[in-house]
Parts: sequence; C-alpha cells; structure tokens
Amino acid sequence: MGSESPRHRLLHLIATRCFQYEEEPVFRLASGSLSNFYFNLKKISLNPEGMHLIGRVLFERVKGLNIKGAGGLTLGADPLAYALAHTSFLEGQPIEAFVVRKELKGHGVSSGIDGNVSPGDRVAVLDDVVTTGGSTIKAVARAKEFGLEVVAAVILVDREEMDGMANIQREVPEAFALFTRSEVMAFLGKKEG
Repeated sequence: MGSESPRHRLLHLIATRCFQYEEEPVFRLASGSLSNFYFNLKKISLNPEGMHLIGRVLFERVKGLNIKGAGGLTLGADPLAYALAHTSFLEGQPIEAFVVRKELKGHGVSSGIDGNVSPGDRVAVLDDVVTTGGSTIKAVARAKEFGLEVVAAVILVDREEMDGMANIQREVPEAFALFTRSEVMAFLGKKEG
C-alpha cells in the first residue's frame, strides 16, 4: 500500500479489478437493461486487502453519524457491513453489522433483519453498487418496517445511471456514494462516448 491513502488505493483496486468496459453494451444488469460497463465489486469486497480498505474508508465516512449499526440487502452489502464492523471495533467505536434478508425465513423468529440491532436504533443502509437504487430502497424499507431509524444510505460505487442515487435520496436524504463511475473512468483515463 505504501504511502497511498486508503481511499486512493481502494479506487485503484475498484478500477483495476472490478470494472469492465466495452464499446458496445454487452453487460446485462439486474434491472434487465444492457450496459457497456460493469462493476463486480465482490472481487474486492471478499478480498483481504479490499475488505480492509473498505472498512477504513467506510468508517471514516460514517463515524460522525452516531449510528448503532450498518447493513443492507444480502449479498452485496454483507461484506461491507462486516468490514465496517471490524474496523469500527478496532477504532473503539463499534458499529454492529446487520443483514437484510431477501426473503423472510420460514422458521424461528420471522424477521427480515439479522444482527444485534433493535427497533429505534440509528443505522446506515449499505450497498455495493447502485444503478436504479432498487435493492437499496428495498433494504431501507425492510429496515424501517423493523423499526430502525435509517439516517443514511452509503453506496460503494454509483454507476451514475437511471437516477439511482436520486431515487435513494427520496427515501433517505443523507445518501451518498464513496465512488462514482466517472471517477473510476477518469482514474483509468477512459473517455465516455
């Protein structure tokens, strides 16, 4: 890592390991539409260095929000929440990780939220990448139904398409992305056509 800041190193990893670009739209997105670029952020969120950096950068961004927990829709948000929980503990300001299930489980306590958070707790909803904002908004809705106070939504990468961030900001005014597609492309020296 050298003298590189955690944020700059994380941008480097996102750009070089997670980002794919083609002149023609060949990547099918969760929304069903085709795009000429794609982010597979699991390549770093499930990697030791990437997880460390995500934890550092996320913690720096949310440490002033006075939140009890952070999490989101499984699977994209899970490694982000775990990385943040680990870093926050090391920093002496523990933030609990929680998971928002895609479907309610059919046994035990039928909750859509797993983790050490309770109704009334202040939380941030996390997501790895946003296009339309649909999965983040679903996680926000589930968290609110559970009784959590969602004070922020934090996205690792905003694809800057289909009004994803604007859609999320209608549900959670304090919504922001740590990185944007434009920033990644500028880092790589790519021009959008």
